[in-house]
Amino acid sequence: MFAPTELFYQIALTQIPQIGDVLAKKLADHFGNASNIFSALQRELEKIPEIGAVRAAAIKQFRDFDRVEAEIRFIEKYNIQPVFYGHPAYPQKLRDCYDSPLLLYFKGNAPLHTSRVLSIVGTRTPGSYGRDICEQIVAGLTGHHVTIVSGMAYGIDIIAHKAALQHGIPTVGVLAHGLDRIYPAAHKSTATAMLENGGLLTDFISGTAPDKQNFPKRNRIVAGISDATLVIESGLQGGSLITAAIANSYNRDVLAVPGRVGDPHADGCHHLIKTHRAALVTSAADILELMGWQPAAPAPSVRQRAMFVPLDPEEQEVVAFFEENPERHFDDLSRHCRLPGSMLNAVLLKLEMYSLVKSMPGQRYRLIC
Repeated sequence: MFAPTELFYQIALTQIPQIGDVLAKKLADHFGNASNIFSALQRELEKIPEIGAVRAAAIKQFRDFDRVEAEIRFIEKYNIQPVFYGHPAYPQKLRDCYDSPLLLYFKGNAPLHTSRVLSIVGTRTPGSYGRDICEQIVAGLTGHHVTIVSGMAYGIDIIAHKAALQHGIPTVGVLAHGLDRIYPAAHKSTATAMLENGGLLTDFISGTAPDKQNFPKRNRIVAGISDATLVIESGLQGGSLITAAIANSYNRDVLAVPGRVGDPHADGCHHLIKTHRAALVTSAADILELMGWQPAAPAPSVRQRAMFVPLDPEEQEVVAFFEENPERHFDDLSRHCRLPGSMLNAVLLKLEMYSLVKSMPGQRYRLIC
């Protein structure tokens, strides 16, 4: 048996029945690390909220350490980077999600911490319109320091990955299985190329097959690691809308490309747009503008511009609150400025008319300066 390391216990923690990511993270936060969880007395474990006697017994009775040793050998042999929740290398955007994975496995060279990440999802059977618009949007992001994330599936996913590689854009594929295989197998050459400018990411140990129940778990990483999720061609059912719903639940931006009226491939995108769950975009320029990813243009400071705009005290207070952070959520503005929603809406509308503030998706507002 291996001399147990912290990684040994981190992997073991992911394999205990009845202990999922949410509870495992709660245990890690309480005990400080994974090894302390295994050395804790059962009565100590039972006192942790939501653990109780049954789950505490499952921890103490875990014995599948041979499987843990095998995973460590696999990680070392194939130069895979394990990233535990709370480690500095763990993606901050993903860490902010309540159900984020306890342990990630990554192979590649892309930094998992990056300021501009766009997930692209869509149908597995795109038409020429979906293929063309996906390639055009990805090409339009060249030079803007954006990382493209998708799920390595047939259709829009693999089109996005290939387009990113073609234009030298880092791209990360999130897998619904272990890193010992590529599914679909037809995408193996693309996956290999991605290791040189991006990488492959999963929270499943080696030997895990791409079973149906794994794909929603995969989708939560796709949504959670990104600033925004773009949907290109989607019906009313399927993984794309699941990923969009997860992104909405994380309060992340969702974007959708409209299609032809009556086209089943466009129904999902149109539904997202009509129900205000997604912003309508038709180009990379739209995405760069909505996300504030354009190069900053020289402009007078807000203080200078405000000298020429008659702002009342409420408007001045709202503008001042933006100065520490140029993008604010409506709720943050309401709490800080102590304005009722109706009055704050009127103030923000006036500031938009003065071209001092721009409305963003998800009830966010950006200071224009």
